[in-house]
Amino acid sequence: MSSELRTIIIMGVSGSGKSVVGSLLATQLDAVFEDGDDFHPASNKAKMSTGTPLTDDDRWPWYAVLRQRIEDMRHLTPVYILACSALKPIYREKLRAHDADSTLRFVLLDGSRDLITSRMAARQGHFMPLSLLESQLATLEPTPDLVRVSIDQTPEQIVADIRQKLAAP
Repeated sequence: MSSELRTIIIMGVSGSGKSVVGSLLATQLDAVFEDGDDFHPASNKAKMSTGTPLTDDDRWPWYAVLRQRIEDMRHLTPVYILACSALKPIYREKLRAHDADSTLRFVLLDGSRDLITSRMAARQGHFMPLSLLESQLATLEPTPDLVRVSIDQTPEQIVADIRQKLAAP
């Protein structure tokens, strides 16, 4: 991993394992991990819990808060890991702002609809219902700059894969 890399965004659709993978990666890198969902206003969580997808107008203030958090964490930790769906390039641009690829990287947790559906169906107490998976999959717009990692492996293998890909020139 480059010594310039300060922020890693673990991204993907709901149920792809962002929180599990992000926290495990943070432990291995002695980094700080936070889940972007924790920064959603109550109104966004309430909307999603009823099965209503967020609009971009719902998202912009949330992305501004997350970008500020990225900047604030630069003074508090050498590496900051944030879980955030960041499904569209415009959302990733809001998070990246002026940062170069060497400073901020996006890691896409990539998996099949069937695998993610089974994971979402098994989890308890999350505000994001399975009914929103289709809208998330339809919204996902991968770009060539993403570090893509298959989630069809154990969390430990996923983290090893991420570390190997981030270390590659």
